Amino acid sequence: MTEEKVKLVEEYKEEYGLNTCLAAIELPKSTWYYEKKEKVNYEQKYKELKKPVLEAIRENPGYGYRRILPELHARGHTVGEFVVRRMLKRWDLELLRTIRKPRLSGPRRYLQQGKGWNLVRKIEDPQALQVLYTDFTEIRYAKGNKKAYLMPIIDHKTKLVIGWGVAERKNTALALGALSMAHTNLDAMGISLENCFIHHDQDTVYTGYKWLQAVLIRERARISFSENGARGNTYMESFNGHFKGESGGLFFDARNMWELRRAIAKQIEYYNVQRRHSALGYLAPWTYIKQEVILPQPALDLAQISA
Repeated sequence: MTEEKVKLVEEYKEEYGLNTCLAAIELPKSTWYYEKKEKVNYEQKYKELKKPVLEAIRENPGYGYRRILPELHARGHTVGEFVVRRMLKRWDLELLRTIRKPRLSGPRRYLQQGKGWNLVRKIEDPQALQVLYTDFTEIRYAKGNKKAYLMPIIDHKTKLVIGWGVAERKNTALALGALSMAHTNLDAMGISLENCFIHHDQDTVYTGYKWLQAVLIRERARISFSENGARGNTYMESFNGHFKGESGGLFFDARNMWELRRAIAKQIEYYNVQRRHSALGYLAPWTYIKQEVILPQPALDLAQISA
């Protein structure tokens, strides 16, 4: 708190005067001078301790100042307990000392046992709505001052965006919302996600229990993992790049999340219904599906498909 007050005084003292700023935030002048001069001199005096202290903490994360002290003595630094305790606080190393390497989840430990998790690579000619890709991508809006995350779910064969979600944070709720939309849209066409392959990277959301449970147990789909990040999910990277490149102006002008969601829905409808794809013989995805794909029930108008 004191450091924040000092920063405020430093920022406004030229405009309003030092004494006025100190009085406004109730900061004693003695504290101001200590923070600006004596504190700097103290840290400068013991700056050579920072490197050995960091080394001691990294090698022994559970050590407190009592155990760090003999470590410093062993490294040739003769200092007292008071200095060590004070420096830990000054350099915010007490926080560093409490950090532990997170324990890997069961799914992530399973992934680290070996390779071979990219299941879609083995499918030479995917059928319509058999292999789906997804990933998170960042979108800037409100004139670039805000950001959100979009998660589309794309079919390999037909290029159709069958589900998507957008939110301010990249999290499980966003992913499950996009999956739910995909389920609803496919259900309207008489198709289920059962036995479909959903391919993505190894983001913590996609290795979390809630996502795995929803995909594997609820939807009875299969999961395929990229083994080398974005390079193992090039189709999704290509879609995100083109989609944002063609629509970025609309997103940039959106003033809030409601307007951004509306702009994304409009662009995805354009992508599905009007935008021609060379891989589809220059047909739009929805036109290609109605002409080339035999659905379990008659194809509906896209307006009846959830967006």
